[in-house]
Amino acid sequence: MRFLRSLIFAIVLAAAFFYFTTYRHGSLHSANWVNRPQQVEITEAAGSSEGFDAEEQNNISVYRKNIASVVNITSRVMTFDFFYGLVPQEGQGSGFVIDKEGHILTNYHVVAEARQLEVRLHNGKSYKATIVGTDKAHDLAIVQIKAPNLLPMTLGDSTNLQVGQKVYAIGNPFGLAGTLTRGIVSSIRQVHEPDGLEIDEAIQTDAAINPGNSGGPLLNYRGEVIGINTMIASNGVEQSAGIGFAIPVNTAKAVLNDLVTLGRVRRPALGVRTMPIDPELAEELGLAADYGLLIVQAIPGGSADRAGLRGGTERAYLGNFPIMIGGDLVVAIDGEKVDSQQILDHVMNKHRAGDTVKVTIFRGKKRMEVPVVLGEAREQV
Repeated sequence: MRFLRSLIFAIVLAAAFFYFTTYRHGSLHSANWVNRPQQVEITEAAGSSEGFDAEEQNNISVYRKNIASVVNITSRVMTFDFFYGLVPQEGQGSGFVIDKEGHILTNYHVVAEARQLEVRLHNGKSYKATIVGTDKAHDLAIVQIKAPNLLPMTLGDSTNLQVGQKVYAIGNPFGLAGTLTRGIVSSIRQVHEPDGLEIDEAIQTDAAINPGNSGGPLLNYRGEVIGINTMIASNGVEQSAGIGFAIPVNTAKAVLNDLVTLGRVRRPALGVRTMPIDPELAEELGLAADYGLLIVQAIPGGSADRAGLRGGTERAYLGNFPIMIGGDLVVAIDGEKVDSQQILDHVMNKHRAGDTVKVTIFRGKKRMEVPVVLGEAREQV
């Protein structure tokens, strides 16, 4: 009985508490201080024409200057379904106009194996496009459309980019046309694309880059193209993780003429087979410098051979591996120190076949500078 009285007392207390704290002052009853005026008076901001600071004005300027030159590229390829039937499949990417003749620069992987290409301009008009030239090694391609009043973009210089400088990306991420994102140069580094190709001195940026941005421009604060957006580092869901990469525009400028006029790139070559030299090997061979590339063979009829560079003349063994020694030691090209095959490839990427470079060598103990006209790589195999 005592327990029952205690229970009833607790229920009464709980009910009284609910009545005085909740029900009595509930939302069903308006407070006596609420009034209903004839019109609501709010505080509005001043006109938007006065609302942009210097940074915002520059963002807007870069966008307006370039948006008409950025295009959406739709590629259609044929794939096989489960029953081995041909099925059309679409892919999306970006690109940008480089001249008034309708040439558009984009990524190779945007147009690779395409049976049909369509380019949509920012004004909404669409045109069929033709592939003019491709450079798979640099993931670059040129397509062309016939359209009036095209506005070419200004190609800048990617030589002296600095980590921390402001950059902008314009493209069509996930098909969302005309999107601007902003960030900085996060790093300059060599990266490997999914198909195994390497991008030398790739521009890493935290400007948001997503599927559909590929082939679009990366711009500096003046609105000049400094890179071609090409890939992202993602966690497997193919969306931006704040790490995107762009091909430096100077790499593209070095091959544009070949792509437009020949449809391919005349890859330059020095026409030599070489061996990297380190201090230990230099001492063992009695070389005049403790770094560089020792010419093992100057390919007969190749660029180096025509310029008078010499390969090895004496057989020796490096461990159990036979080599030819006594050739010229390459230490620089155009004043840039060369101490590995990777650096040599980097220098070659700045040129095309037909260019003349100044090769610094040691012939014995004598330092010499030899002008070499670069040939085409496939002619010097």
